[in-house]
Amino acid sequence: MVIQGEAVGDDVARLEEVARRIRIEIVRTVHKTGVGHMGGSLSEADLLTALYFRELKVRPEEPDWADRDRFVLSKGHASVGLYATLAVRGYFPVAELLTFDSLGSRLQGHPDMTRLPGLDMSTGSLGLGISAAVGIALGSRTLGRTNRTYALLGDGECQEGSVWEAAFVAARYGLDQLVAIVDHNRLQQYGWQGDTPEHRLPPEAPGELRDKWSAFGWRVIEIDGHHMASILDALSQARSAQGRPVAIIATTVKGKGVSFAEGRYEWHVRVPNADEYALAMRELGETVRAGQEVRS
Repeated sequence: MVIQGEAVGDDVARLEEVARRIRIEIVRTVHKTGVGHMGGSLSEADLLTALYFRELKVRPEEPDWADRDRFVLSKGHASVGLYATLAVRGYFPVAELLTFDSLGSRLQGHPDMTRLPGLDMSTGSLGLGISAAVGIALGSRTLGRTNRTYALLGDGECQEGSVWEAAFVAARYGLDQLVAIVDHNRLQQYGWQGDTPEHRLPPEAPGELRDKWSAFGWRVIEIDGHHMASILDALSQARSAQGRPVAIIATTVKGKGVSFAEGRYEWHVRVPNADEYALAMRELGETVRAGQEVRS
């Protein structure tokens, strides 16, 4: 399914449906395999949908195409979200998602580019994926290629000093074909110090991430990371950047689309039980009946 180049108004409805499908596959995979980071995968689903079904120049049937755009999931623990996106996009059968993190699977707990075609970097150690993306962008420019490089980071990951070293280098070399997207869901694995365990928000003042990326010389765009039209517009603006890289700060909700997981840090890595799974499927437009699922 490729919808690049169509009218934005038509794209939005189709992309929202794709994002719903991806969220279903995320929840199904985590429930069925008993592993995976569901919260951050759900928060990134709209961003990944916009990238893989609208923005990126890629060929699922030719994953090593030399002129493809590159994507690095810097927040590599949220691999279930990326795998679900790749499967729905046609890189491999959706049924293969149920091998996630099992012995011999191509779908490792963290992305492994030596195992699965379609991955441009192996990631997992936080703060290092953006550095790899900087290197990829530099390499592409040195080779005279016009392809673009995108990296998706977590906001908790932005506490890593290596992120800011990479940010400095990218701006120093004017890598305007590089886009960093921050999944700003405002929660990390154990939350932030706050009044309640359900809604622990980071101690950052509004705009702190914007100010940091801007201080390092990046053009910054702030958006609602679940508003598809805004995501598409930000990516379009990023394409026109000249002389410096672009950071898109996307405010999101951890666990987006599943009521009992939204905004709760404990769903960083929890696995839904049978009742929670059935409820999540209903909320996402899928019904579970007596051991079988009925697609809406």
